[in-house]
Amino acid sequence: MNKKIVPLHLNGIHNDIYAGFLPRLGSLMLDFVFAAPVIFLLLYINSMSMNMYFYTAVPNLLFVLWYNIYVPKRYGGTFGKLVTGIKIIRLDGEPIGWKEAFMRHVVLLALTLFSIVIMIYCVLQADKTTFNSYSWLQQTNYLMTFAPVSFIISAWLNNVWIYSEFIVLLLNERKRAVHDYIAGTVIVKAIYIDKIRAAMQEEEAV
Repeated sequence: MNKKIVPLHLNGIHNDIYAGFLPRLGSLMLDFVFAAPVIFLLLYINSMSMNMYFYTAVPNLLFVLWYNIYVPKRYGGTFGKLVTGIKIIRLDGEPIGWKEAFMRHVVLLALTLFSIVIMIYCVLQADKTTFNSYSWLQQTNYLMTFAPVSFIISAWLNNVWIYSEFIVLLLNERKRAVHDYIAGTVIVKAIYIDKIRAAMQEEEAV
């Protein structure tokens, strides 16, 4: 028996059922807006003392895991996706589980962990007096002067990953990014989910 897969089109629906470049870009921008208060709070706390970087590393990681893995698994997408009316589902039309939620974020999670390790390394190399003499915006730049070449390579790889995501998205009919292929997911317009599942059930019954 053929494995169920979300159809390319729905009968009677002329609009694209998949979320393309603009909706997904819009959702990413909204995700930044939602995450901004936490990001700036962490930056402010870190500016108080270099030692704060050690204390905020775990909360920072926990927030990343919560927002990018738990929230999508629980609600079918990040808050940015939900606001823009798009949701993540599996290729067979079912809601995503822990596996899909984790696999979608596994590459960025690895890059995040590496960045945290590098930042802690930089803090260990820096001078506290010099650090405290800078404004909170200058402090991060100061710490980055101690970053090894591997961090520069990581930043370059991060950019390559982001650009490849959008390029792949634009080159396939279901508008899947690289992480969608890794996790076996698609992103569709939420208003069509029930119709997608109904159409798949009808096709399976034939």
